[in-house]
Amino acid sequence: MNPADLLEQRPPSPLLEAHDERFARHGVRLLLKRDDLVHPVIPGNKWRKLAPNLRAALARGHDTLVTFGGAYSNHLRATAAAGRLLGLRTVGVVRGDELAGRPLNDSLARCAADGMRLHFVSRADYRRKAEPATLERLLAGADARGAYVVPEGGSNALALAGCAELGRELRGFTDVAAVACGTGGTLAGLAAGLAPGQRALGVPVLAGGFLEAEIRSLQSQAFDGPAGSWTLADDFHHGGYARVPAELDSFAADFESRHGLPVERVYVAKLLFALTALTASGTFPPNTTLTAVITGHP
Repeated sequence: MNPADLLEQRPPSPLLEAHDERFARHGVRLLLKRDDLVHPVIPGNKWRKLAPNLRAALARGHDTLVTFGGAYSNHLRATAAAGRLLGLRTVGVVRGDELAGRPLNDSLARCAADGMRLHFVSRADYRRKAEPATLERLLAGADARGAYVVPEGGSNALALAGCAELGRELRGFTDVAAVACGTGGTLAGLAAGLAPGQRALGVPVLAGGFLEAEIRSLQSQAFDGPAGSWTLADDFHHGGYARVPAELDSFAADFESRHGLPVERVYVAKLLFALTALTASGTFPPNTTLTAVITGHP
């Protein structure tokens, strides 16, 4: 693959109908926005959020990217892969200094294989990384002063502009566009790109109920205020990030069997589970067209 392809605008990702009686019996039409297919290496919302930041980093002459994530972060893996493809050095600041002396899990091992230098920090410092003094100390400790900083999850004003394009691709096709949420950036941009009369629905994969304020803050930074219509369904995190209890795993395996779609467990499974449960409870009126944004693959 030509590295320049990573930065080019991609054609719209496929929008496919999923015939499923669990939705049809309530008069709801289910579509799948296969954003996991938008780029061959960096899937879905990771490409939409990273590409604008990569363009900015290169335009400003940076040769190093630094970003943040947990031990199973899809964002860290995507950033490491992007850096390898573009010939940029990458540094990953990883939550949990207790991990420093342990063997790398598969996710972090993939980051390292793609050339990312991993720097483990305490959970207390990680929580305060948005504070300027703490961020400066973390960058110094990671030997990453002067690097282009991509925030956790890739969510910043540039990323929201990239995700707004996802919303524009869905104009005229759906009533509700639903996406799983980590840092909230994809939902914030998606909502901004939808047409009036459409709305976005976010399914947080972390417990805590902190996302509403974060999304409002991100939209304020990117669009100077609220943008689009959106709501959150907070009750489907299944115990927290990367928690995949047996009920959720069984649901995902059944969805895979019904639709031939490999279901990523940390984000996509929780989204699809939530939409199935909300439909069964009558949340969506009859004749609603509901779109699930598939942001990644297993």
